[in-house]
Amino acid sequence: MNRGLRDANGSLSKQNVERIILPQLNAKTKFPKTYSHYLSRMKWFRNQYNMMSTLMRNNSGFGWDPIGKTFTAHEDVWKDYLKIVGQNTRYCVIRNTFGRSQFATSENFHKILKALNSLAPDLMVRPGSTVPAKIRESTRFYPYFKDCIGAIDGTHIAASVKGRDVSSYRDRHGNISQNVLAACNFDLEFMYILSGLEGSAHDSKVLSDALARKNGLKVPQGKYYLVDCGFPNRRKFLAPYRGVRYHLQDFAGHGNDPENEKELFNLRHASLRNVIERIFGIFKSRFTIFKSAPPFLFKTQAELVLACAALHNFLRKECRSDEFPVEPTDESSSSSSVLPNYEDNDHEPIVQTQEQEREDANIWRTNIGSDMWRNANN
Repeated sequence: MNRGLRDANGSLSKQNVERIILPQLNAKTKFPKTYSHYLSRMKWFRNQYNMMSTLMRNNSGFGWDPIGKTFTAHEDVWKDYLKIVGQNTRYCVIRNTFGRSQFATSENFHKILKALNSLAPDLMVRPGSTVPAKIRESTRFYPYFKDCIGAIDGTHIAASVKGRDVSSYRDRHGNISQNVLAACNFDLEFMYILSGLEGSAHDSKVLSDALARKNGLKVPQGKYYLVDCGFPNRRKFLAPYRGVRYHLQDFAGHGNDPENEKELFNLRHASLRNVIERIFGIFKSRFTIFKSAPPFLFKTQAELVLACAALHNFLRKECRSDEFPVEPTDESSSSSSVLPNYEDNDHEPIVQTQEQEREDANIWRTNIGSDMWRNANN
């Protein structure tokens, strides 16, 4: 109402929508929207709002303010949760600091965890229909990676596992961990998270698992993610050349410029794929509970990763306070890794053999590298 767009009842008239809002929206998105599109989207937002309202009121243990129409929780609930995940504070410390019982602290923690896991699927960012700005605005990346929507990689998070299965959770460094597969966009937001896999599981196996799940990872038609050489090269998962310089430090300093099209492709691929390393660094720096094995049942440890990824996305959108140091990682894959074969995304019919698919993807990658090298030398 203060901006003169709404009437006395707080409603937006069709005239104002068509005269003011839609022109601005169309100019920003580059896709013409009509008043019908606007009504359809508003209906979707209302449905989402009602669904979240019901979900939070009935399942999370939160309260509801009918006047302000906001979710409510006692300050103690948030204090307990954020102290635990953000500062790796143990229950006994919170008990002594805030004078609450260990039972109350645990109950508050699990209320928040349940709420965030309920909301997590809707807080994951969906692929956009336009070329990401990071690619569109750079001649290093455009048009070569114009159909890329993000990057995928795995990371290991310290885990506490008991029983006969403990050996399967021992990673290649000898540490007990869970293998977490993540997909992110170029705005440092998570698009997909799969947690709770054994630390010994290879990244390509974890990706196969993600693709095979009913509500698993989906790649839009004609789009793809960047992956490192720990994954097979496929049309939906573009990997670098093996046996060729790849990591950014390999090209640092005078006289280390790319010498051929494969090296140029790998350099630009690594520069773009680095976003997944950055988001892992921010994630682990922000949620220090993951610096050591969380003292919970393993099921809770896996749920905690998803909940914190959802919280990261929320903070990324609302706060933009990601000034965290990116910690070095030693999880980079070797260029000589022996990788198992796996089937491509099963939400579309597979009409090629694995050999044909591999050959097609390699030709595609070669063409991208050739175009880069030719344009760089003209």
